[in-house]
Amino acid sequence: MARQLAAITGVQGYVPDHIMTNADLEKLVDTTDEWIRTRTGIEQRHILKDPDKATSDMCVEAVRGLLEKTNTDPSEVDMMICATVTPDMPFPDTANITADKLGIKNAFCFDLSAACSGFLYALSTGAKFIESGTHKKVVVIGADQMSSIIDYTDRTTCVIFGDGAGAVMLEPSTDDCGVIDSILKSDGAGRQFLYQKAGGSLHPATLETVQNREHFVYQNGRPVFKAAVTGMSDVVLRLMERNHLTVDDITWMVPHQANMRIIETVAKMADFPMEKIMINIQRYGNTTAGTLPLCLWDYESQLKKGDNIILTAFGGGFTWGATWVKWAY
Repeated sequence: MARQLAAITGVQGYVPDHIMTNADLEKLVDTTDEWIRTRTGIEQRHILKDPDKATSDMCVEAVRGLLEKTNTDPSEVDMMICATVTPDMPFPDTANITADKLGIKNAFCFDLSAACSGFLYALSTGAKFIESGTHKKVVVIGADQMSSIIDYTDRTTCVIFGDGAGAVMLEPSTDDCGVIDSILKSDGAGRQFLYQKAGGSLHPATLETVQNREHFVYQNGRPVFKAAVTGMSDVVLRLMERNHLTVDDITWMVPHQANMRIIETVAKMADFPMEKIMINIQRYGNTTAGTLPLCLWDYESQLKKGDNIILTAFGGGFTWGATWVKWAY
């Protein structure tokens, strides 16, 4: 009996209306538009400014559009996974909050935390439930309101991140299209280089942790860069090798939109021409778990049924991986 695959049958994205340009950042920290562009490739990023809204509200917009696009009634969704490191609150989970706001009442919902690799982890997880035959319509979300944990006095991090959400629908495939294979990795030894110190059980929120600005993202760029380019290029090459794929077989590589230099280095190490690389970092910055679905959303009109796509990401933890998807529509 042939293996049942989980096909992506729709993709939708959402970014907030407010745009923060490099010129805006010049007014906040000691930086310049040229410095940001040459080191990151970023020109602007979208920021959720409404103090009464959070990550779930971006998820709602992305999933509402996805349900309309795929002609899916909320009652038909039987599972929803939200990959995020900026949940509305520690609990209940953001997937449950999103489901409630959309009237999704028959779904098994939960959050998944793997930083910038979150969407890949969630995609692979959701695909397994489709493959098992227990679920028919699985929504996978990657969303982060990074502005809520960014220190806008730290020029090493505040220029990089933006807010956004993307979502895909997974359904049983009727042919050979779908999520084919994944290699997912992690190494907790990398936690010292990219993390948020306070807010968890080790360092609960106190007046002191707030005053010490410990609830913001901390990043040591050099080791993160080295681990990211090595990790992503390695899993991409291993995934292709074990599936007997060549660069000519792949229509698109979709790398995590962390930094243009990282994207270019991964492409070079994996021997991919830049014209086969999806890039939108200049418009959104690094939206963490949101970057991969936002890329698919931006490039959706250029995708054709049967296209071979490799998605790859690297995130704090460290977490990283690559997934081979054969486009279903």
